[in-house]
Amino acid sequence: MDPDLALLLNGIVSGLLLGGLYAAAAAGLSISFGMLDVVNIAHPAFMVLGAMLVALFWGATGIDPLVLSILLTPAFWALGAAIYVAYHHFFERRGDEAIQGLAFFFGVMFIIEIGLVLAIGPEQHFADASYANTTWRLGEIDLPLRMLVPALVAFLAIGGLALFLRHSFTGRAIAAVAQDREALRLLAIDPVRIKRLAFGISIAMAALAGGALVVVQPVDAGSGHIFIGRVFAIVIMGGLSSLWGCVLAALAFGVVENVTASFYGPSWSPAVAFGALLLVLAVRPQGFFGRVA
Repeated sequence: MDPDLALLLNGIVSGLLLGGLYAAAAAGLSISFGMLDVVNIAHPAFMVLGAMLVALFWGATGIDPLVLSILLTPAFWALGAAIYVAYHHFFERRGDEAIQGLAFFFGVMFIIEIGLVLAIGPEQHFADASYANTTWRLGEIDLPLRMLVPALVAFLAIGGLALFLRHSFTGRAIAAVAQDREALRLLAIDPVRIKRLAFGISIAMAALAGGALVVVQPVDAGSGHIFIGRVFAIVIMGGLSSLWGCVLAALAFGVVENVTASFYGPSWSPAVAFGALLLVLAVRPQGFFGRVA
């Protein structure tokens, strides 16, 4: 096979696997930002918090990092629900969620980062899963399990979340809460309770993404900064409240970044990827699966 073609195919496959990590990171934000209209700028910091806890528990127990991240999701759901209660009490119910609410989540982000540095230190942490050093080879294409397994777990989690949102009464209420609160009240549904539940799910998804992240790469307290622009870009490109649009955008983002890095160097990949975002928004401002207002 031509070396350039082999490099291109491997870049596409690795980009799709990287897109799985991006999808896991962006799925929770799609709920809070796209469905609840809560601009949680601290979402990647929760992902890093989950990654660091997974790395610590993995070092103490040896349990698979992805299993640990699943076990941590109830605690992160409770954390997310508590944070939403504070956000609603101090900002949302008074109509101050625009600027003051954004500042609140900036504060949460820095508290998480500083707390991690004080509690754990500034060093990088990594969870070396049993399959992390195994690579499957299909002809000229490499499939590293340290990226394949987290991507599969991420897609299964997103699929389960999509089924919950589409086919359960509570899931449909979550999808409707940002569109028409008063209609929910007429159905005797408390919008605040629904948003609290949904925001908890959003943060639980961040914990799952953290387990995937710490298998793929080392993580330190400031690693969330790398993902802030990416996850918001993916959610916007996918169409805000569309989980499948989020997945498609994440895969496209991962492929564009990885192929660009393979041929032109990693310094070019963010510029090209965000350029693709601007091109998509110029042609289709509502994103891949967004609806025209």
